[in-house]
Amino acid sequence: MQQESGSTKEIRDISDTTLLNNGVRMPWFGLGVFQANDGEEVKQSVLSAIKAGYRSIDTAAAYDNEQGVGEAIQQCGIPREELFITTKLANPDQGYESTLKAFEDSRRKLGLDYIDLYLIHWPVKGKYKESWRALEKLYSEGRIRAIGVSNFQIHHLQDLMEGSAVMPAVNQVELHPRLSQRELRQFCGEHNIQIEAWSPLMKGQLLDNETIVQLADKHHKTPTQIILRWDVQSGIVTIPKSVKEARIRENADIFDFELDDADMKAIDALNLDHRIGPDPDNFDF
Repeated sequence: MQQESGSTKEIRDISDTTLLNNGVRMPWFGLGVFQANDGEEVKQSVLSAIKAGYRSIDTAAAYDNEQGVGEAIQQCGIPREELFITTKLANPDQGYESTLKAFEDSRRKLGLDYIDLYLIHWPVKGKYKESWRALEKLYSEGRIRAIGVSNFQIHHLQDLMEGSAVMPAVNQVELHPRLSQRELRQFCGEHNIQIEAWSPLMKGQLLDNETIVQLADKHHKTPTQIILRWDVQSGIVTIPKSVKEARIRENADIFDFELDDADMKAIDALNLDHRIGPDPDNFDF
């Protein structure tokens, strides 16, 4: 079943996808591997996720675990074209030539002929536009199926879009009920840029929230599942991270129920514009 943005209440399967602005399909739900150790830990995490039906895996050069992710991809038994693999350009590698080299390093570690989605990890001032030119080149050569950014604010996106040949397909940002990013989501929606959430569970800090717990009781689900369901129904691609097989399965068990409008509004009301990660405007790159 394929889903397009705007029809998100009907997402009923982990294989459902959103249509990116260049026509590429991206799963609404995937596995993040931030802080998963390279080698057996990240490999088993990815294999457990794929076994549970995940088809989207999100890593980054800065996570230092692309090789383990690649080993899992080679061993999982799923055809390459059924997987959606994201990685990201590390901050020290930004710039035109250095980006081209960094991409090749990531592609080699992952053991892939192409990357589905390649993101600029952070908006390093004075460098991200040159990095984007390199991404456009790689995209035009067919080495990346979609290109995008991560942690970009509205003004970063506006700056990037000036003179760019390709519009970012995705903006991956910190996003959870305490940081709902309404203005950024509206801007990205107007420019057909898909929003993706990292740290969707706010490092577990919302799991005992009264509103979330009440909704979990109402739907006979866990607080984690309520938050992740809120993500996908809000039109937000989400990539919760875990290295535990039971948690990976629990995270994905969100496709057999639906939050109603009152539920969604109750979660929306939790926003405090509160970050737990770095502020893209005040970050030591």
